[in-house]
Amino acid sequence: MDVHCDCRGIPAQCFDGSRRACQNSCREGSCQQSASAVPGRSVSNQPAGLSVDLGKYRSSELVVQYSFVGKNALVTGSSKGIGRAVALALAKGGANVVVNCSGSRAQAEEVAAEIRALGRKSYVAVCDVSDQSAVEAMVAGVVQELGSLDMFVSNAVYSDRELMVNAKMEGFRRTIEVSMWGAMYGVRAAAQQMLKQESRGRITVISSPHAIIPFPTAMAYNMAKAAIDHMARTAAIELVREGIRVNVFHPGWIDTPGERKFFTEDQLAVGASGLPMKRLGTSEEMAHGVCFTLSDEASYMTGSTLTMDGGVGLPWWSKRTEGGQ
Repeated sequence: MDVHCDCRGIPAQCFDGSRRACQNSCREGSCQQSASAVPGRSVSNQPAGLSVDLGKYRSSELVVQYSFVGKNALVTGSSKGIGRAVALALAKGGANVVVNCSGSRAQAEEVAAEIRALGRKSYVAVCDVSDQSAVEAMVAGVVQELGSLDMFVSNAVYSDRELMVNAKMEGFRRTIEVSMWGAMYGVRAAAQQMLKQESRGRITVISSPHAIIPFPTAMAYNMAKAAIDHMARTAAIELVREGIRVNVFHPGWIDTPGERKFFTEDQLAVGASGLPMKRLGTSEEMAHGVCFTLSDEASYMTGSTLTMDGGVGLPWWSKRTEGGQ
């Protein structure tokens, strides 16, 4: 659950037959179907917009250098993907950052080392966010090591891809435990600590457009994301008079390692061609948005949802081809 291994921001029409054909084999990250095997699809017939070089969207210059000097942050699920990008962006802005993972310790240590190389404090906190007592201990550890918790980003997630009628309930429950309860435990523990601090703090919950637009084969994930959206807004109401801001961030379909759990490179290319911008987003672009919600520049923002989804939530006519079809 170190990264968002999910279907966040994916319009169902982007896959047509490919999504349906691979939904079973993708459950354990073993999908072998390529785009060339998808009925009605051919790699050779892909639109020109498919082969978009995402390199320029990964530039560190994309992350505005908001000032987080003297602040301490905890980012859950930050060994890879969006969480990693957020942790590094906060550090570039001056924050000390605790990197969380439940596995992938080596990758988490690499992120912490990058943060320390920037002159910030950082260490790895191994914690399964579905364990409430472990989350509370992790937050206490941050305060013990760094002195305070000024920013909390709930990013850790788990997701299986199964039709509801065929779902293995073990995976279904695990998705809820990590993606819903894990977020709630983190927000609660962070808020409890921030209430003890004169400086209070800021909280951002990374959710998904699928809190609003359900994605088939991801019922548990859709449910969890809808729940944490309301959890975050409720927390914002309860904490606004206490000087603690709570916001939600909705990323679209992002090019992260977690997507390879469900899709081949060819399938990702086919799916990207159906998006309004004909490309996936990058973790660095998402970090830009998350950093804004945590910054002083967003001081009048709480209980809000910032969406960076590449236009997937726009009305259907925005997805027409250049020829108007």
